Amino acid sequence: MHEMSLAVGIVDLIEEAARAQGFQRVLTVAIEIGELAAVEAEAIGFCFSAVTRGTLAEGARLQIVHVAGEGLCFNCHQTVPLAALYDPCPACGGHPVQATGGTEMRVKELEVE
Repeated sequence: MHEMSLAVGIVDLIEEAARAQGFQRVLTVAIEIGELAAVEAEAIGFCFSAVTRGTLAEGARLQIVHVAGEGLCFNCHQTVPLAALYDPCPACGGHPVQATGGTEMRVKELEVE
């Protein structure tokens, strides 16, 4: 389950930000997860709860914002919604469609005290 290593990475980013900005506690962590990022939101939530124990983010609320997949069709040259990697273009049925959005996972915002 790679969500565990992703959750550890989130805690590392939080601790780095705390050192740089001097905050002592995290109340909320807002992350964006792209539909095409191959990250299970439920699993990341479980892992986040586990890896934050004993850290300044213990008890923090994890807010997940889902980002829709998007791609550029090389056949019809349109930007289209993309539900899964390697799907055909929903506009023309052509291939390939290169993912241009919804492939990322990022920490968007921290609420701290």
